Amino acid sequence: MFYFEYLIMFLNSLKIDNYKNLEKFKLTFDKKINCFIGKNGIGKTNIVDSIYHLAFTKSYFNPSTSQNVMSGSEYFSIIGEFDIDKRSESIHCHYKIGEKKVIKRNSKVYKRISDHIGLINLIIISPHDRNLITEGSEMRRKFIDSVIGQVDKVYLQRVFDYNKVITQRNSLLKYFFINRKFDKDTIESYNQQLITIGTPIYKERSKFMTSFIPIFKKYYSDISSGNELVDINFKSDLNSGSFSEVLNESLSKDRFLQYTSKGVHKDDLIFTIDGNKIKNFGSQGQQKSFLIALKLAQFDYYRTKFGNSPIVLLDDIFDKLDQERVRQIVQILEKKDFSQIFITDTHVDRVKDALSDSKNKEEIFDLEKLKSYD
Repeated sequence: MFYFEYLIMFLNSLKIDNYKNLEKFKLTFDKKINCFIGKNGIGKTNIVDSIYHLAFTKSYFNPSTSQNVMSGSEYFSIIGEFDIDKRSESIHCHYKIGEKKVIKRNSKVYKRISDHIGLINLIIISPHDRNLITEGSEMRRKFIDSVIGQVDKVYLQRVFDYNKVITQRNSLLKYFFINRKFDKDTIESYNQQLITIGTPIYKERSKFMTSFIPIFKKYYSDISSGNELVDINFKSDLNSGSFSEVLNESLSKDRFLQYTSKGVHKDDLIFTIDGNKIKNFGSQGQQKSFLIALKLAQFDYYRTKFGNSPIVLLDDIFDKLDQERVRQIVQILEKKDFSQIFITDTHVDRVKDALSDSKNKEEIFDLEKLKSYD
C-alpha cells in the first residue's frame, strides 16, 4: 500500500489562466492519486506541465516563456496551493509578454527566481524523456546537472561558470586561428580556470553516478522482471587523466578545430541493454522502461537528499508498455513512499485497469467535461 503517514508534500489546488491551450481552469486534488483523461491535444500534458512550472519556474517541454502564453492572450498565470511539511504554501507564477516573469511565495516576490528552486520536490516522467536516449550528449549532461543541481546550488553555479569560460576559450581559439597568432600564457589562464571549476564538477558527477546506477538497475530489473540486463557507463575525458593533462594533450587539435574538444562539457552517459546501446537495440517498451527506471532512481535520490517524497507527474506512462510491465510499475508505486501522484492518459479504462489493485481510489478528471471557472 502507499505509506501516506510519511507524506509531507502535496498540491491541494491549481488555478490556471491562459497557459498554453488552457484558458481558465481551477482544480482541487486528492492527496493521493489524480488522473487527467482526454483525447490528444485537449490539455492533459499542459496541466501537468503547469505543476512542473510551479516547481522549477519554467516549462518542462518549452523553455521559451513567451510561447507558453495562450494564443491571443498577453499573459499567463498559474497558482498552486501546497502543503509542504505541514505548512500552507501559495506559489504564484505570472508572466506578461514583454515583462519579466514573476514568482511569488505567499504573496512575496522572489528577488531571484533561482531561490525558489528546491522548495517543491517533484519529478516528471514523460514521452519527452526519450530525448535522453535519442539525442546527443548535451541532453544527458543536462539530466545529470538538473538532478544534482536541484539539491546543490554550488554545483549548478559551477556548471554555469564553466560553460562561460568554455565560450571564452573557444572565442580565443577562433581569434588565434583567424589572425594566425598564438599566446600560450593567455590559453593557460583559461586552462587554469577550467581546471579549477571543472574538476569538482567531474568529481561530483562521478560520485553521483556511482550511487545512482545500482538504484537505477534495481528499478529496471523490477520493471522487466529481471529478464533484461541494463547498464549506464559514465563517459568522461577525465576518467583517464587529470584535467591539466587532457587540455595539454588536446591543445594542437583545439587550435585546428577552433574549439575546446575535451573536458567535462563532453561528458556523456552510455545507455545499454544486454550489452548493446539501447538507442539502437531497445524496443519502444524497453526504452520507456529504461527511462521510467531512471526517473524512479531520481526519486530515490531526492528522497534521500530532501528527507521527503517528491510529487510525481506521470505523463502518458502506460502507452507502449505491456501489461506485465504496467503491473510491475504499479507494484513499485505501491511499495514505495511515493507522494501525491498525477497521471495523464487517453483511455480511462487503461488507467483504471493499471490501478485496479491499488489500495487507494484514484480521482478522475475528464477534461472534456471540465468547465472553465468564471
